[in-house]
Amino acid sequence: MRRSNPPTLSRPVGYTHVVEATPRRTLYIAGQVALDAAGALVGAGDLRAQTEQVFRNLRLALEAGGATFEDVAKITVFMLDASQIQVYRDVRDRHLPGNLPASTLVQVARLARPEWLIEIEAIATVEDGRAGA
Repeated sequence: MRRSNPPTLSRPVGYTHVVEATPRRTLYIAGQVALDAAGALVGAGDLRAQTEQVFRNLRLALEAGGATFEDVAKITVFMLDASQIQVYRDVRDRHLPGNLPASTLVQVARLARPEWLIEIEAIATVEDGRAGA
């Protein structure tokens, strides 16, 4: 996977402008929310706790496809309150150190359930030959 930030674009903070990933298998990870394996909400009213659970769920979904966070090419983040972006960034930076994916953050009026504060979907690419579960 090749990541680049063309000098003709603004300097990115917390993401990469261009991610090229060929030839690889592509994994599309559905939006993950702060539910544990039993379906219980983790971190009611607490963005940091919910974001930690979302990244745990993303890791588990990636592992099921034979991928890691290093294989993530793109994420889309849906948040109720973008003014709390630093909380998200603090958690993200622990899970996605170094090679950052392309990224979009969208403030939304509501997610599918009113108690959810954040949802993140991901696209990852995996080298051919790395098997998923």
